[in-house]
Amino acid sequence: MTHVEHSNIDALIYLRENKSLPIVSVWAVEFAVYVSIWTTRRNTRAALKQLTDAQLADVGLTREQALSEASRVFWKA
Repeated sequence: MTHVEHSNIDALIYLRENKSLPIVSVWAVEFAVYVSIWTTRRNTRAALKQLTDAQLADVGLTREQALSEASRVFWKA
């Protein structure tokens, strides 16, 4: 889980525990958080396809691993 996803999950937990907010507001924020997480995953996976073999080696990935990750759907962690 990335730092962005972790902080978003913390925000969701806080919102669920805050009983003074209308439920529709909580749902709207939850939806926005999930869209943000999904967008980050999609963009990150697309960027993996563009890295050179040397750049992939720097982060400890092979071309096959990068392409495998890049082919995953955005809603799966």
